[in-house]
Amino acid sequence: MRNVYVVADNIYSPLGRNTRANIEALKQGRSGIQLHTGNLSPDPYYASLFDTTFKIEDESKTFFEQIVLASALDAIQKAAIKPADKRTGFILSSTKGNISLIENLKNGSYPEKRIALHTSASVVARELGFSSEPLVVSHACISGLLAIITGMRLIQSGLYDKLVITGADLITSFIYSGFRSFQAVSQNPCKPFDAARDGISLGEAAATVILSANGYPGAILLSGGSVSNDANHISGPSRTGEELWLAIRRSLEQSGTDAKDIDFISAHGTATRYNDEMEAKAIHLASMEKIPLNSLKGYYGHTLGAAGILESIVTIHSMKENIIFPTLGFSTPGTELPVNVVKEISKSNLRRTLKTASGFGGCNAAIVMVNC
Repeated sequence: MRNVYVVADNIYSPLGRNTRANIEALKQGRSGIQLHTGNLSPDPYYASLFDTTFKIEDESKTFFEQIVLASALDAIQKAAIKPADKRTGFILSSTKGNISLIENLKNGSYPEKRIALHTSASVVARELGFSSEPLVVSHACISGLLAIITGMRLIQSGLYDKLVITGADLITSFIYSGFRSFQAVSQNPCKPFDAARDGISLGEAAATVILSANGYPGAILLSGGSVSNDANHISGPSRTGEELWLAIRRSLEQSGTDAKDIDFISAHGTATRYNDEMEAKAIHLASMEKIPLNSLKGYYGHTLGAAGILESIVTIHSMKENIIFPTLGFSTPGTELPVNVVKEISKSNLRRTLKTASGFGGCNAAIVMVNC
């Protein structure tokens, strides 16, 4: 089976327009989560949102498509790949894409074709010069990680040699009101795994990874990945964590890695009561409760379709620099089964890491990354 490597990346977020700017912001302990008023809610709310300086004026493309393009183009330039090569593919990961187009309809017209995710994928792929047909992955909050796993499998199967994978979402009134109706939005910056956690903070971002069958010294190897579904509830996760554990176990098996050999876990860590509890149980079932773990939601908020990719990129650069970022907002352990949540930035030899994600409908994903 072919090896698959991450050869380039980009994070385009309120903390910076490239990965290096984002990593430096994390080192400084900066968060994109700020107090906002208006637009999304009649009440003040905390979220990590782009400001107007990030907007690129191009009336032919929506802001969603513009941030996807900005992130993907940066990564493509770093990797010096040729999108026109038919052996190079493009995957777009998003939960809602251009959903904002239906919030302020003019003349009662419904943008049926423009709102479709495959339309945005085609717009971006055409602009970047891809000749292969773009793919779309939209699977709740595991979308980004599932897109990476899908890309890994496509290259392993021999269908592609390289894949550009970009995940993005913007927070709209539709999205905010949906999470608020579940009483899942915190009135303060989120606190993953903390005893006082009371919900998520939402966030905006676009993030890109480029996968290749050809690596280089120091490239990160994707050595195993798996998905599962607990079919527990339309929005609530499993109460036992068994299904996330199944995805973790299968990822480790594919990787040929024992649980004890994992040096660090990048958790989903949304700061909701049930998600963090479920993740902690899954980690115990995997006998990984002593392994250092963090959640990045305190810096970026929950970026939905971008989350799995963005957090994987931060993990990759953590591996390259042998540093672990703390879980911003965490102070007091708050899960029934304790896990080793990192409180302070620290140095550690990171050879093998695990990234997890979970989402509505009971979906779960896990991937193992190795520092070659």
